[in-house]
Amino acid sequence: MSDADDVRRLALALPHVEEIDSDGFDFRVGGRGFAWSYPERLPGKARVIRTDVAVLFVGDEAEKQALLLGEPDLFFTTPGYNGLPLVMVRLARVPPDRLRELLTDAWRMRAPDELEADLPADLEDVG
Repeated sequence: MSDADDVRRLALALPHVEEIDSDGFDFRVGGRGFAWSYPERLPGKARVIRTDVAVLFVGDEAEKQALLLGEPDLFFTTPGYNGLPLVMVRLARVPPDRLRELLTDAWRMRAPDELEADLPADLEDVG
């Protein structure tokens, strides 16, 4: 299964990705975030950066709901992300090949159109 090191390795293998300095991980393409550590906020407690959970962009609300309902052991959300095309993924439960797919899809959602051509046709070349 996967961890923060896998997220870093796979995200940085995608074209034009930069990692922003953070307490966990935070990846951007074209200045837009597409994957980062989950900033857990519990009432009355300080925010905790969870590097065992990644926040990822998805296509839209329908895709978000399909992931949440189809694989609730892998994906979840919180009220703070209601209405946003974001899901959280439990890294310990996702195989690296699936994580590569999820990160690549998130990259596609956020990359400016002019960068899309730089994504390798054979995603096996990524990471």
